[in-house]
Amino acid sequence: MKPLAVFGTSSDAGKTTVTMALCRIFADRGLRVAPFKAQNVSNNSAVTQDGREISRAQYLQAEAARVEPSHLFNPVLLKSHGSGAVQVIVNGLVYQNQSVAGYYDAIGNLQQQVHQAFSALKQNYELVIAEGAGSPVELNLLDKDLSNTFIAKTFNTQNILVADIERGGVFASIYGTLELMDPVMRGNLVGVIINKFRGDRRFFDEGEKIISERFGVPVLGVLPFHPLNIDMEDSQSLQNYQQRLSAVKIRIAVIAYPGLSNYNDLDVLMADSEIHVELIHAYRPLEHFDMLLLPGSKTVIRDLQWLKTQGLFKAIQQFDKPVFGLCGGYQMLCRQLHDPDALEHDIADSETGFGFIDDEVLYQSPKILQQGTYSLFSHPTIKGYEIHCGRMEKYPLYYQGERCSGTHVHGLFDDDGFRYAYFKAINPDYQGYQYRRYREAEIQGFADMVAENLDMAAILQAVQQD
Repeated sequence: MKPLAVFGTSSDAGKTTVTMALCRIFADRGLRVAPFKAQNVSNNSAVTQDGREISRAQYLQAEAARVEPSHLFNPVLLKSHGSGAVQVIVNGLVYQNQSVAGYYDAIGNLQQQVHQAFSALKQNYELVIAEGAGSPVELNLLDKDLSNTFIAKTFNTQNILVADIERGGVFASIYGTLELMDPVMRGNLVGVIINKFRGDRRFFDEGEKIISERFGVPVLGVLPFHPLNIDMEDSQSLQNYQQRLSAVKIRIAVIAYPGLSNYNDLDVLMADSEIHVELIHAYRPLEHFDMLLLPGSKTVIRDLQWLKTQGLFKAIQQFDKPVFGLCGGYQMLCRQLHDPDALEHDIADSETGFGFIDDEVLYQSPKILQQGTYSLFSHPTIKGYEIHCGRMEKYPLYYQGERCSGTHVHGLFDDDGFRYAYFKAINPDYQGYQYRRYREAEIQGFADMVAENLDMAAILQAVQQD
């Protein structure tokens, strides 16, 4: 089968979720499908079975495709390092920290890595579905491209263009993208998907006619606005999340520092109808919350300094109810943090932590990347993963105190048994729910909605062409 690529008229058009849905739809039809994104820019990542790091988006798409996540699905991952620098992860392992200019200077080598990964997937899967990045017509960056024109031209992909009608200007965005699109990409364009439509579908009948007749491209479908409440990819999706609350039992303050990462740890809490989650972006009184959560951070020392500048550091120290730290947030709970080699920050630095845990953190290479089953907090079979450079000598994995607890293991709260026990101790009326069942229902429900509203016959015919 020919590979399929999903491009967008802009960032946040819906490429990730449409790709995820197509992975599930084709998997449900019995095909072995591999998701792919040549380059992703995200502080949200997960660890594969072989100890490699990929974006959470491709991890979700692999889950939808019902295949084991692989570093080949996301050969280049960029994480913000501050001051115009990025941490470059190649084939799931840290390559180096460098400036954006330095990254672009090495684009030829990265294109080779992307080519090798995509080629390997074509050999081992029946269908590869590649997600583009941003817009495919950023003319000043075409020679530095990894995820759009490079993929479309190198692998002769069949292409879909996703347009976000909610942000306005949908006709201009489609027309402009088509006019500027590379001829090879345009020649293999299967059609356009109108995404995030609200209201009566009939009101867009004329719009569909305009696109197909005046722009000369088929409309494959109009997808209604349908939020996917798992694996939020960036801070904007986190801000837009709408909780479905009923009978709230526990109120959690999540400290949303600038370097916040691995938002997926919040999914399970924000999906819980008994838990009200509030993101704290600046100083405010914390007394009315039942618990504080310090989530992951890409720049822990810098975020600690931010907490002190905001006045939140002192407020957290004075909080007399449960405090829980995850990964970077866990490290903040210690006495001292040291980054002598500037592994996670612009310069070598040290900072005083909260002192809730009698331990120190030292940032060292290589980054710990591990997925497995852990014994944590008297729960012997918790599935999760580690992704951190910080080492703690006394409590390397987790700490449990009377009021303060934490762990380096992401995915802890996904475990129904641990989550139920932890929140039951805060409020005996807490009932809990089955997160895995909820998560699968979200994926399948979204995929079913997409399948119902797309011309899947046209897409299938395109990828089956000789």
